[in-house]
Order: sequence, then C-alpha cells, then structure tokens
Amino acid sequence: MSRSRDLPDEGSRWSPWQPPSRESLIDRQIREAREAGKFDDLPYRGERIPLEDDSAAGDWALAHHILRNADMVPPWIATDREVRDLLARRDAILERAARSSALGRERDRAELRRVIEEANRAIAILNNEAPTDRQNRRLLDPATELAALARAHEGRVEGT
Repeated sequence: MSRSRDLPDEGSRWSPWQPPSRESLIDRQIREAREAGKFDDLPYRGERIPLEDDSAAGDWALAHHILRNADMVPPWIATDREVRDLLARRDAILERAARSSALGRERDRAELRRVIEEANRAIAILNNEAPTDRQNRRLLDPATELAALARAHEGRVEGT
C-alpha cells in the first residue's frame, strides 16, 4: 500500500504507530455526496422525519399502509365520500333557493328530489358496507327536505 492511501485525510500527518484509516466505499460515497451538497435540498432537513403511527390499526396496519400508498380506500369510505358530496349538493340547492325565480324553484325541487334519491341509495350501500354501526347514516326524509326547500324559497332562514 502506498503511504497516501494509509493517511486518514489530507491534513493529517502519517504516523507508523497509528493504524491506517480505511474508509469503506459507502462511507466515501456519502462523504463525497455531502461535500458536493447533494443532501442540502432534502425534505425535513434539520427536522424530525414524521413517522406514520398505525398503532391503532393492529393487524391491519400493513393493509392500511398498502392502501394509503396506492391512494386507495376501502369501499365504504369511498361510498361515504360520495354521500358527503351528495349532501353538499343538497346544501348548495338550499343555499341558492332564496335567489331562485319561479322556473328556478321547479328546477330546484326536481334537482333536490334526484339528489335525495341518489343520497338515499348511497346511504343504503354505505350502511351495508360499513364495518360497524358507527359509520352508518340515516336516510334522508324527502318530505322534510322538500319542506326545508319551500322555506328557503320563501326566504326564511332555517331555525327562525
């Protein structure tokens, strides 16, 4: 071995009483990358890396992890999202009802009926798919929803 390969680094002096410093290939590659600044723009630099806590998932932790990485959800969660979207459509109809014309009021009633039917269909599916009763939802009552729409068309605010 040559004397230059046995030196720990360029600034140190060689000593026959110290064992030679041997840097592994991986250590050398990491050192060279650090010196070249290749680690400077990594996320969470200087911060703790957030860890996913699946401790509550128990045996299902791996399944949850795989689904999350694949950007997939269980069917009942997808159905619940669909129900929430339909309820948001219902709320939008009720919100715009005070500004509706006579023709718009008829359109609002027809659209609300369709949304209620779709929501009740999705709620029934959700109630069958959900793993526990805690995720179940009540079906919408068409008469109650149409009465709320009639009050909104008259310009009265809910609860007054």
